[in-house]
Amino acid sequence: MCLDAVLSRFIQQSPVTVMAHAIFDRVLEPGWLDQLFETYRQRQYKRELLFSTAVEYMSVVALGLQRSLHAAVQASKDLPVSLAALYDKINRTEPGLARALVVGSAERLAPILKEVGRSESPLCPGYRVLVLDGSHLPSSQKRLAPLRSLLSGPLPGQSLVVYDPDAGIVIDIVPCEDGYSQERALMQSVLDKALPGELWIADRNFSTTAILSGWDGKGAAFAVREHSNSPNPMELDERREVGRIETGVVYEQAVQLKLGDGGTMPLRRIELHLDHPTEDGDTVVRILSNLPSAVNAKQIAVMYRRRWSIERMFQWLESVLQSEIRSLGYPRAALFAFSVAVLAFNVLSTIRSAIESQHAVDQKDEKGRLSFYYVACEIRASYTGMMIAVPSEAWRRYQDLSPKTFSAALLRIAAHVDISRMRVHPRGPKKPVQKSGPSGKARPHVSTARILAKRKTLPRP
Repeated sequence: MCLDAVLSRFIQQSPVTVMAHAIFDRVLEPGWLDQLFETYRQRQYKRELLFSTAVEYMSVVALGLQRSLHAAVQASKDLPVSLAALYDKINRTEPGLARALVVGSAERLAPILKEVGRSESPLCPGYRVLVLDGSHLPSSQKRLAPLRSLLSGPLPGQSLVVYDPDAGIVIDIVPCEDGYSQERALMQSVLDKALPGELWIADRNFSTTAILSGWDGKGAAFAVREHSNSPNPMELDERREVGRIETGVVYEQAVQLKLGDGGTMPLRRIELHLDHPTEDGDTVVRILSNLPSAVNAKQIAVMYRRRWSIERMFQWLESVLQSEIRSLGYPRAALFAFSVAVLAFNVLSTIRSAIESQHAVDQKDEKGRLSFYYVACEIRASYTGMMIAVPSEAWRRYQDLSPKTFSAALLRIAAHVDISRMRVHPRGPKKPVQKSGPSGKARPHVSTARILAKRKTLPRP
């Protein structure tokens, strides 16, 4: 009874924190994490330190509960090995394992999100919309010996990220240790997983014949901004005006793409003539799509504008969570930290979906939505105290619940949230800022993986 009273008090006073621990406890179940390690590991092995332990400490840092791994270890005092051993394991975490962590955790969250429900209507009914973009990690600190003499900023890697805007979570990442690698070079593993009924939205970096034909060959639809130099489709008729949307006038034109095997692929070119130029000065945005005519050109233009949702997600990863830990110089460590931050974002997004569903928040009204920043601040303010006050036995009630029952419990907890304290505060229109000229010659970045490979100082598996 005492345990119930303490937990009930936290549900009333800090429901967001209770929801966060309940979801993390369910998604990051140690047995599942360690089985994931056994399934996807390549050269790593398990000794005293479990993969689940490494994920647990990194998630504490990703949420901002502690500023570094060292601080997290100092606070817990439960690490079964030395701090050096923890860093060694994280420095060797293979990119494939980091990817499996994001994919697997998203699959574990999907049934909860389905039961919780989102008030926002699907972006394109009949399709699962997926937004694709690349994320380059910023240059790290030069703590590693081979990096200290460099004038350039060492890049620890990058990732392709697949975001589901209807569910509000990241469902896949493709980590790459080489910061110089082209995003297009990482696309094959994404194309291999494409399925019929999916609609992929991407920017012009992915506008190539190989990528577009790859999606089309898998039976998937796409809406990709056309690059000025690629893939140069052949025009089949004159463009015609089809109407106007909020940001400009929309035109449509039938085009045809010549494939490498001699065949052709019919496409639609959607042109959006903007009322105001983009930040790059573009006044026309051209989109190539293989969507059927049932999805009209104005719908495609509006859907492509939703590509900003992944850019916003990247901003949340950087500003709300610690996805960029610059003290982690080894590429594998930095990519592992990024994957755990993505997982943490998915948990926060699930919390927000549950609260907005319970309180019937209109997700199209930007002023009424919940702020990821305030959700994260609430968790940071109360989480440590809650874990001291509420022992582990009190959480067992949530561990074995079915997704439907667990989601119902989340909604009951969400009813206690005072959403007036967590709404977003949209800023006013940005004022134009005159950029000053460069004060000197810019120093190029370098790929950390290549520097370490030359010096042969990569950590041994």
